[in-house]
Amino acid sequence: MARSGTGVLVIGGGIIGLGVAWRSAQRGLAVTVVDPAHGGGAAQVAAGMLAPVTELQYGEEPLLRLGMASNERYAAFAAELSALTGLDTGYRQTGTLAVALDSDDRAELRELHAFHQRLGLDSHWLTGRECRKLEPMLAPGVRGGLHVTDDHQVDGRRLSAALVRACELAGARLHRAEATELLVEDGRATGVRLSTGETRYAEQIVLAAGSRSHLLPGLPEGVLPPVRPVKGQVLRLHMPDALLAVQGGTPFLSRNVRAVVRGQHIYLVPRADGELVIGATTEEQGYDTTVTAGGVYELLRDAHELVPGLTELPLVETNAGLRPGSPDNAPLLGPSALPGLVAATGHYRNGVLLTPVTADLLADYLATGVTPELAAPFSPSRFGTKVPA
Repeated sequence: MARSGTGVLVIGGGIIGLGVAWRSAQRGLAVTVVDPAHGGGAAQVAAGMLAPVTELQYGEEPLLRLGMASNERYAAFAAELSALTGLDTGYRQTGTLAVALDSDDRAELRELHAFHQRLGLDSHWLTGRECRKLEPMLAPGVRGGLHVTDDHQVDGRRLSAALVRACELAGARLHRAEATELLVEDGRATGVRLSTGETRYAEQIVLAAGSRSHLLPGLPEGVLPPVRPVKGQVLRLHMPDALLAVQGGTPFLSRNVRAVVRGQHIYLVPRADGELVIGATTEEQGYDTTVTAGGVYELLRDAHELVPGLTELPLVETNAGLRPGSPDNAPLLGPSALPGLVAATGHYRNGVLLTPVTADLLADYLATGVTPELAAPFSPSRFGTKVPA
């Protein structure tokens, strides 16, 4: 007979797990989050660009709808967190400028703009001169770009800290331990064994362990598709004149800027406190998080072509993190093929963006047992996964 448990146990204390825990606790559920370091994970490295439109790839319309729904919730989500905790999340409605540096990139951006228009998205084509009028530090060779006013930003580190505090205030228990084994009895997930030697049981278990989700010992083969780690190296610089606009001057950058340079995507995210985040490499290197000279060089080289003046800025920090990528690079949301086990992972490049909507959708499911319509395209079973007989 399966062991009975109460409430919800969330495996993983990154922003996805914390968001689900917070919203679930607000719904009156008894919630425990197990993680060795709550508030850690990929969000500590991520630039925090909220870009459902400029991140859009062909064939990703369902993911676009999910991202747009989350982006629309972000202002209220961030404001609620700040009001409850007194902590700033770094949410800024800056907009994003995607630019082209040569004729090939310009043609590609033109095609993307036409795609945006067919989908009814708020995306505006600008000439190179108009791009430089918005961002004077851009290279003179910029050939044109797309201005998307609704693609914004948030600080992943600040967001993590606010979610930890919000969970505590909502009554969620944050248990500092590693989940070392999923317990399955009578064909149902019933609990976890922890690194402390304890065993915790729960009615519902949410697997939100990022790129290590499918590695949890005890998880039956075939329940979830593999979630692979995709390494991203990120640089942090400091802009001494970032706030000169207050004094009548011009800020170094005032909005997110992104481009494709030599076939590689690069983005620059300026913070209100003067931090400039540059990212990110895309490397299939397993679980390696080494910052390499090559990665730093490539980011600085490509960023310099986009904004030449940034090589004069102090380099403050280098990091590498692991994005959790599913087979189709879209998240795994909702009940798995194993009763009692719910997935909240596989967010790939969009973990920070999708935190509010993931938290809402998963909390709705955990409270009602009904999968919200918006989550249906992202069922963990869409790849034909099943519990072996």
